[in-house]
Amino acid sequence: MNPDLKNLQPYPFERLAKLKAGIQPAVDGHIALSIGEPKHDAPEIVLAAIRDNLNLINQYPLTKGVTALREAIKNWLTRRFSLPEESIQTDQHIIPVNGTREALFAIAQCLVDRSAQHPADKPLVGAPLASGPLILMPNPFYQIYEGAALLAGAQPYYYPTGSETNYLPDFDAIDESVWQRCQLIYLCSPGNPTGSVIDEAMLSQLIRLSDKHDFIIVSDECYSEIYFDESKPPPGLLEVAAKIGQSDYKNCLVFHSLSKRSNLPGLRSGFVAGDSELIKAFLLYRTYHGCAMPPVHQMASIAAWNDEQHVVENRQRYTEKFSAVIDILSSVIDVQPPDAAFYLWLKTPIADDAFARELFATQNITVLPGSYLSRDVNGNNPGQQHVRMALVAPLDECITAANRIKQYIQTLN
Repeated sequence: MNPDLKNLQPYPFERLAKLKAGIQPAVDGHIALSIGEPKHDAPEIVLAAIRDNLNLINQYPLTKGVTALREAIKNWLTRRFSLPEESIQTDQHIIPVNGTREALFAIAQCLVDRSAQHPADKPLVGAPLASGPLILMPNPFYQIYEGAALLAGAQPYYYPTGSETNYLPDFDAIDESVWQRCQLIYLCSPGNPTGSVIDEAMLSQLIRLSDKHDFIIVSDECYSEIYFDESKPPPGLLEVAAKIGQSDYKNCLVFHSLSKRSNLPGLRSGFVAGDSELIKAFLLYRTYHGCAMPPVHQMASIAAWNDEQHVVENRQRYTEKFSAVIDILSSVIDVQPPDAAFYLWLKTPIADDAFARELFATQNITVLPGSYLSRDVNGNNPGQQHVRMALVAPLDECITAANRIKQYIQTLN
């Protein structure tokens, strides 16, 4: 058995199930705001593509996907992030993947050199291992980053993204010795769970640090198409690399998905794009890994990446929900809209786990305690006294949930 398995911590939803165990809610009609699973309808053009291509089920897929899919992805990337023409090549810079989750995990297994041991002069704050390559990740964070690091034989290093920095990283606060040991850094922008967006200046700074210390930037951008101002889409890592003259995208990888953008979490479709040398290595890894996207899903994905109208309509629905929910809650608690994504990162008046437990018991609403998405560093857990609320349900259900949460908060006040 892989000895690194013992380093894995309980998954947040396992902890949440224990928190709720044995509770019989006081009201009927459960509303789940805990899981970021979009509930909007799938685009009809995608469903049609699935129906029209079911005959492809009798074919083995290529690991790198059909050319038409990579072409659709290239065109979308170039349009969306204003990349220089021909800086993205279908045969060099793109690999379709079965959702970003599996790819975010696999990329560390592929690219981290676990033999690169760097004994630490002193234990690193918040890190479970004493030596070895470092993988940096935000705190709070998407738990796949931590599991990927541990099972790649690396040491997680948690950089804080708490309220004191407006839920953004402070790369200046990270010691030079940490950058020297860093092999890979995970970003998430727009952030999960905070919804914060890393701006162009900060992305440029990180690219410069990567140039200096030769580490890989893994940018999880799966929420990039959910934002509230059509004139200000969140910037992307490749976009900024190109703007500062690095259109070879050295050490830069972006991860995008149709799950959130197109309401297709069950399709398991996304892609990785960037540095051609890293993509070449990842293709080799995946050829042996045996995780090619089914041909039917590839055809459906082409239809999704080629259409923007359903994405615009999707954003409008989230904007409407955030407006309604914040309007209801603002009279009883300080609640701010996120920069982007579909989460409310709500600061709670009591301990986050107690808030989540009592909200479920009294109002039959499930939210996720923020401390379950974070790690203690220097005695501080940046997720404490926050809960994550995913506004993925239909508008009327979100409004019902907001009124129940308001009622619960009023009892606390």
